[in-house]
Amino acid sequence: MRHLIFFMHTSLDGFVAGPNGEMNWIKVDEEMFDFVGTMTEKADAALYGRVTYEMMQGYWPTAGDQPNASRHDKEHSAWYKRVSKIVLSTTMNTNGLENTTVISDNLVENINKIKNQKGSNILIFGSPRASHSLLREGLINEFWLFVNPILLGQGMPLFNDVQEMTKLKLIESIIFSNGVIALHYETLRNHVS
Repeated sequence: MRHLIFFMHTSLDGFVAGPNGEMNWIKVDEEMFDFVGTMTEKADAALYGRVTYEMMQGYWPTAGDQPNASRHDKEHSAWYKRVSKIVLSTTMNTNGLENTTVISDNLVENINKIKNQKGSNILIFGSPRASHSLLREGLINEFWLFVNPILLGQGMPLFNDVQEMTKLKLIESIIFSNGVIALHYETLRNHVS
């Protein structure tokens, strides 16, 4: 079975964005880009909420073609164009979408169908609202949380409306030179009460 793996930057106090959606506090550098590259090599699908998908679609298909494109831009752009995209949305128009599946209902059934298909990992980059829905349904297999050395005080919470306990096992942790700590958790059992 394919694993659904959640990637998210968070502040130390548990926010993924500031009160107005600010993400300029997130620390990224070549070391982290290289690490994410090792994860994308093991994945052949990406899952997004509509807002994140539209943001990604507006940048990544052509990012590697720009004259000033970094090595990371070229590599991630090539990966983005190659992999299947899955979008959780009840409002998105599906006309003209290439290599993209939109899930608007029957979340558990549709995600499990995709997870049972032949393939490798499915990565969720960002997409906090979509991730909250997946978490509530016990569909996330692994978490990579990138804890940034900052306290935001307010903003969009990392986990919102968690209704049932989900036990996790720490698999590994990585300390990056920029002060970000990556915590890799595996879901032990969905919705433990």
